[in-house]
Amino acid sequence: METTLNKLPMNSVGKVISLNTKESLKRRLLDLGLVNGTQIKKLYKSPLNDPTCYLIRGSVIALRNTDAKDILISYEQENKLGGE
Repeated sequence: METTLNKLPMNSVGKVISLNTKESLKRRLLDLGLVNGTQIKKLYKSPLNDPTCYLIRGSVIALRNTDAKDILISYEQENKLGGE
């Protein structure tokens, strides 16, 4: 299923398809390793639901929802990082 990162269900893992962000943010995300095929897991939201924390290549990164909506991902609902 394809969606944007901000719509990824909690504790689900998706794979990055493309970054449709501003160039300055795109460069930062690429530097963090957020390239096509990178797995990303939605960990938790802040008390006011913005920003949201994601697990990316072993690091926890907080992204604003306005930025996460510009990141296209694919995911399978049963897919969990690390497997069961």
